[in-house]
Amino acid sequence: MIYHLHEFHKLALAPLRFAAEANQALLRHPMNLMSYTPAARAIAASLELLESSVRHYQKPAFGLDRTEIDGEIIAVHEEIVHRLPFGQLKRFVRAGDETGALGHPRLLIVAPLSGHFATLLRDTVRAMLPDHDVYITDWRDAANVPLQEGSFDLDDYIDYLIEFLAHIGPGCHTLAVCQPSVPMLAAVSLLSAVDDALTPRTMTLMGGPIDTRINPTTPNELAQNHSLEWFEQTVIQRVPASNAGFMRPVYPGFVQLTGFMTMNLDRHVGAHMRLYHNLLRGDGDSADQHRAFYDEYCAVMDLTAEYYLQTIEKVFQEHQLAVGTFRHRGKLVDPGAITNCALMTVEGSKDDISGVGQTRAAQDLCHALPDDMREHWEQPDVGHYGVFNGHRWRQEIAPRIKAFITRHAG
Repeated sequence: MIYHLHEFHKLALAPLRFAAEANQALLRHPMNLMSYTPAARAIAASLELLESSVRHYQKPAFGLDRTEIDGEIIAVHEEIVHRLPFGQLKRFVRAGDETGALGHPRLLIVAPLSGHFATLLRDTVRAMLPDHDVYITDWRDAANVPLQEGSFDLDDYIDYLIEFLAHIGPGCHTLAVCQPSVPMLAAVSLLSAVDDALTPRTMTLMGGPIDTRINPTTPNELAQNHSLEWFEQTVIQRVPASNAGFMRPVYPGFVQLTGFMTMNLDRHVGAHMRLYHNLLRGDGDSADQHRAFYDEYCAVMDLTAEYYLQTIEKVFQEHQLAVGTFRHRGKLVDPGAITNCALMTVEGSKDDISGVGQTRAAQDLCHALPDDMREHWEQPDVGHYGVFNGHRWRQEIAPRIKAFITRHAG
């Protein structure tokens, strides 16, 4: 019912959004003499805030069409190299490197499946492109997957990662951001247990919930304080008829977005007030930065109910990987089997999603790794988003990861 009300609300406010857009265009048109007055700027700024609050945000584009290698600008294009029902493997192909001629390490970036699209990692990809042959998991909005495609749960997620690694081939490197730290660690553990050639050479886990008993955050406490039945009855909805995934049970992306916004409501309200004042002052650069961030942040996708509920139960309530009871299709997952995949863990000192120590817990679980194959970095003064995005990511974190990969490139 909540999902249907959300869709009705979106449709009902569409005329208001169109009117706000039209009046903004009129008030900002250079041929309109009123556009140069403070009153017109104030009204146009107010209309932009109104329009942005009722807009339906679409999946953004990566927009990464170039990179710089050794001072030379190199063209980049996206290529879908492997497609599965609930996600695809995307490669950022650099001109002249179609067959790997540059000899750079192949890197699989595992994007979160937690409400946002893979484009949230645009800055992550951008920083790694000059030195790596980059692939990324591009997950599909469950609302667009027809019921006949079947289900998708945490076991399937791990299977997808192994299949993507098989497509890339032996000797690649992996970087998992946030939520996929758990399935990535599980996949590498399973491959290592059978000495599979697909075992990656390195695994970097960033801001992930490996053990949420350590420094629990607000989302961790929410999972602990409610039963699995509460989550199933409260947040799981059926996709409305206007979508290809009609009747599929999902955890709606707009519910996740509402939770994230509520956690830091003062910060988001303040950001929108700054946008208003920047528009009044004519500070277009600051306004563009705000728009770019929220166009990305507000674009959300649905998760399958089975995947979401299994993640709540296995990761956030029972901590199965941390306590040694995590199973994949009945087989026990043992990170202690990892002996030939170097491990790096990265955390932000101000992370309010995955608390400090939760990702580092992977170091203890991978106890068979020698010291020279493990590394940990805690980045001062960054929160969850800053671990993989922004100037500290580009200037301080990414160079460390690149150096780590280079040391273990083989």
